[in-house]
Amino acid sequence: MSILSKQLAARIEQSEVDYMTDRMMAIRERQGNPEHIELRSFGGATAFASKRMPWPQFNTVKGFGPEELPLLPDIRSYYEGLGCRPQFEISPAKATPELLKALSEQGFMPGGFHASFYATPEAAPMNLPGNIRIRRLERDEMTVYARIHCLGFGMNESGIAPIAANNEVLLGRPGWHFYMGLVDEIPAAVAVMFVHSGTASLTLAATLPEYRSRGLQSALLRRRMQEAAMNSCQLVVSQAAYLSPSHRNMERAGMKLAYTRLSMVLA
Repeated sequence: MSILSKQLAARIEQSEVDYMTDRMMAIRERQGNPEHIELRSFGGATAFASKRMPWPQFNTVKGFGPEELPLLPDIRSYYEGLGCRPQFEISPAKATPELLKALSEQGFMPGGFHASFYATPEAAPMNLPGNIRIRRLERDEMTVYARIHCLGFGMNESGIAPIAANNEVLLGRPGWHFYMGLVDEIPAAVAVMFVHSGTASLTLAATLPEYRSRGLQSALLRRRMQEAAMNSCQLVVSQAAYLSPSHRNMERAGMKLAYTRLSMVLA
C-alpha cells in the first residue's frame, strides 16, 4: 500500500468530488430536474446544491482551500440565491488558520469530522459463510435496494420512492456498480462503488438492522475491493463516521486512515 503523501491525499479528496459530481449530474438529468440539482465550480472547489434534498451531503462545498478564499462571498451568495444552506468540507491539508477564520466570520462553525480511508485493491478470493452471498444488483431490484438503503440509515420508508428514482439513473451508468448482500437468499445489505480514472470510490453501504453483525459489510467491502482490482484500479477510497462500525470494518478490510476532514456548517 502506498505511503500517504500530499499528492495521494489530494487524489483521495478529488475522488470524492468526482463521484459526487457524476452522481448529482445523473440526478439532474432526470426529466424536469425534480430534485432541483445545481452544480458550480468556484476555482478548484465544487459547490453542490439541491433545494428538494436539503441534507448537508447534497448541499456541500468540496475541494475548498486557501486559493478559493477570495471567492467565499460569491459562494455564500450562490447558496443564498438558491435558498439552500451549505456546508464546507475541509481537508487537513487545506485547513489553514486564515481559512477557518474566514469561514467563521461568514457564520460557519465546526459541525463534525468524517474519516477518509484508502487501500491498494486486491483480487484475493473471499471465504464467506455458506449462508451469505454477494452479487450484483439487478435492474428490477431498485425498490429493494432503496428499502435497505432507507432502513439501514434509519430513515422512514417514505423515502423509498425518491431514493429508488435517484439511484436508478446510476444503475448502468458508466463507472457505477451496485451490489446486494443476501443471507439465506434474503436481501439484507447493499453497497455501491464508482470507478473513475483508476480510483474506486466505495460510496455507500447499508444493512438492515436485523441482519447486522453477520459480516455482510466486510463481505461487501472485500467484493468491491476485489472488483476494483479487476477493473485495473490503483486506489480504493471510502469514507465513514470517525470510529463508527463502518470505520472499524474498513480497517479490518485492510484500509488505512488517510485523514479526518472537518465539516463547517452555518451556525
